[in-house]
Amino acid sequence: MVTVRSRIEWIVSCIVTVHPHELFPLIHSFACFFFILTAYFVVLPLRDEGAISLGLSNLPGLFAGSLVLTLVAAPISTVIFSLPYLSKGKALLIIHRFFSGSLVLFFILLYVTSFGSSPSVSKVLVSQSIATVNYDGPNHSASSGSHGWFFISVRISLFLWVALLNLVTISSTWARVIDVMDNESGSRLFGFVGAGATLGQLFGSLFAIGMARLGPFLLLFAALMMELAAQSSKGITRDILPEPKELSFIGQPGLDEHVEVDKHSKAYSSGSSPRSSVMMPPLYVIFDGLRLIVGSTYLIHISAFLWLSAVVSSFFYLQKVTIIATTVASSLDRRRMFAQINSFIAIFILTGQLTVTGHILTVAGVTAAICATPLVALFNTMAIALWPTWIMVAISETLRKVVTYVVTRPGRELLFTVVSQDEKYKAKVCIDVIVQRLGDATAAGIYKLLVDVLHKKASTVALYAVPVCLLWMVTAFYLGRRQSHLFKYQSVPTS
Repeated sequence: MVTVRSRIEWIVSCIVTVHPHELFPLIHSFACFFFILTAYFVVLPLRDEGAISLGLSNLPGLFAGSLVLTLVAAPISTVIFSLPYLSKGKALLIIHRFFSGSLVLFFILLYVTSFGSSPSVSKVLVSQSIATVNYDGPNHSASSGSHGWFFISVRISLFLWVALLNLVTISSTWARVIDVMDNESGSRLFGFVGAGATLGQLFGSLFAIGMARLGPFLLLFAALMMELAAQSSKGITRDILPEPKELSFIGQPGLDEHVEVDKHSKAYSSGSSPRSSVMMPPLYVIFDGLRLIVGSTYLIHISAFLWLSAVVSSFFYLQKVTIIATTVASSLDRRRMFAQINSFIAIFILTGQLTVTGHILTVAGVTAAICATPLVALFNTMAIALWPTWIMVAISETLRKVVTYVVTRPGRELLFTVVSQDEKYKAKVCIDVIVQRLGDATAAGIYKLLVDVLHKKASTVALYAVPVCLLWMVTAFYLGRRQSHLFKYQSVPTS
C-alpha cells in the first residue's frame, strides 16, 4: 500500500508540485471531476441532437426553460449544504447520487420514445429542418408537430436536465475543493484538478464516438460514471491538511464586509461557520446565497464576470449548433460530430492543464488568468465577423475553450479562496448555477432577436458581442486586482 502511494505521489509530482498531505484530496478531486465530465460528455451529443430534432428555432426557448428549472432546483443544493446534521462531504455525495439515479430514469424514458418513434418521420423532419435553416438569414426550423407530446417532452426535459447536472455537480464539487485548498495550493493544484475534468471530457467524447449507435444506452454508462464520482467525492477532505494560520484583518482599511471576519477565522478554518452551525428555516436558507451576493460588492462583480462569460459562450454555442444542423443530416452523424469536436478540444486543453496552468497562475497571477479568455473572445468575434465560415467558428471555439479551461477557469476558482465558507458553499453555487443560466437565457434572447426578428446575418450578429467582450475584460481586470488585494490582507499573521 505504501509502495503504491509512493508511486502515485512520484507520478503526480512529475506533473505538479504537490506536498504529501495534499496528495489524497488532490487525487480524489481529479477522479471526481473525471467521472462527472465523462458522464456529461457521454450524454451531451444525445442532448444536442435531441434539441436539433425539435427544431433550431426552439433553442432560445430551451435556454429560457433551463433558466426557469435552475431557479427552482438550484436553491435545493444550497439547502442540502446548509443542513446542520449533514457534513459537506455527505451533501456532495447525495447530490452526485441523485443525478446518477435521474440518468437511469431518463434512459427508460428516452428508450421508450426512441423505440416507438418512426425512423421515416424523423428523417423527414431533419430534411425539413435543414432545408429551412439559413445560417446567414432567418432561422425558421421545421415544426416538431409530427412527434407526439411525450416524445417532445422527454427531449425537452433531457436538454434541461443535462444542463442542470453539469452546473450543479461541477459547482458543488468545486465548492468542496476550494474549501479544502487555499489560495497558494490552489495556484499550484487547480490546473491538475481541472485536467481531471478535461480528461473526462476527452474520454467521454471518445466513448460517445465509438458507441454512438448505443443511443439511449449511453445514459446507463453516464449513470455509472456519476456513481463513481460520488464515491470519489468521499476523499475530498480537509481532515489531513495542516491547520491554516489564524487570519487577522483588524485595522486594515478599504475592505468589504466579507473580509472583516477576523473573529470568525477559526470557525472557517475548522470547517464550520457561525451561520452554518445555527438551525435556520429552510426558506431562509434558500435565499441565503442571494443575500450573501447582494451584501458583497466583490461577489456582485464575480456574478457580473460569470454572466458576461455565459453570454459570449452561448453566442458561440448557438452558431456551432446552427452550422452542424445545416451540414449534417443524419442523427447518428450529428452525435458523432458533436463528440468529435469535444474530443478534439479536450486534447489541447488537457495538454495545457498538465503543463502550463500551474506556472501561469503562479507567475502571471489571477488578473492575467481571468483576463485571457475575454481577450481571446474579443479577437474571435471580430474574426467571425470578417470570415463567418464553419472553419473560423471551429478555430474560434477551440481557442476560446482552450484558454478558458487552461487559464481562466482555474483563475476564476481562485477568486473564491478569499471568501468565507458560507460564501463558498451558498453564494458560489448560486453564482455558478443561476447566474450562468441567466447569461445563457440572455444570449439566446438576443440571438433570436437579431436573427429571427431583425434578420441579421452571422457576421453582423458576431459584432454585437464585441462590446460584451470589452465589458467582460474590464470586469475581469477589476476582480483580479481585488482578489490579490484581499489575499495580501488574509496573509497577514496575527500579532
